[in-house]
Amino acid sequence: MNGAHDMGGMHGFGPIMREDDEPPFHAAWEGRTLALSLAMAAAGGWTIDMGRHARERMAPADYLASSYYQIWLAGLQTLIEENGLATREEMASGVPDAPGAAVKTVLRADQVAGVLARGAPADRPAGGTPQKYRPGDGVRVRNFHPTGHTRAARYLRGHTGQIVRVHGFHVLPDASAAGRGDQPEWLYCVRFSARELWGEQANARDHVHADQWESYLEPA
Repeated sequence: MNGAHDMGGMHGFGPIMREDDEPPFHAAWEGRTLALSLAMAAAGGWTIDMGRHARERMAPADYLASSYYQIWLAGLQTLIEENGLATREEMASGVPDAPGAAVKTVLRADQVAGVLARGAPADRPAGGTPQKYRPGDGVRVRNFHPTGHTRAARYLRGHTGQIVRVHGFHVLPDASAAGRGDQPEWLYCVRFSARELWGEQANARDHVHADQWESYLEPA
């Protein structure tokens, strides 16, 4: 979707301010938000793509006025509510109005290190699905505007680049975020010149590499 989150290549947001020796969390609640997001994904059974889409659906003014972990917390509250695990009123008060809903999985404290170490790989067996593009092929990102989640950044759509690497067969985020299953596709790393994306004022030596699923692409 073309929301406030998709700000790649946009002007007006100022420079990115880097903090030397930046800590993982600037306040204790940020660490708790990350922990809750991990635990509740196991309990609710939603995917990483569903989590991203929940954050993208924030009202634009709220999204732009929120910090990184404030956005995570808002997305988590949306998923908890949509999956019937708690109401907004219950989350605000901290007091349940009814017996707790059954959850899919309980992530115990002693399981966290193992879960983080394993991760959640998104590669899948290709099963004979033919690969449409090869390194060196010229491609164009389709100029499409879905209302749901997509990893095809708006500033890439309609622009041409070159396949430089094939990552394999991976879960399609667009389908995963909508609860339609994995629907895996071939995933490619595409190299775009900065001038292709931003015109002659860009440095001729600069390039952007972006991973794109096969359905996002068409031959250039």
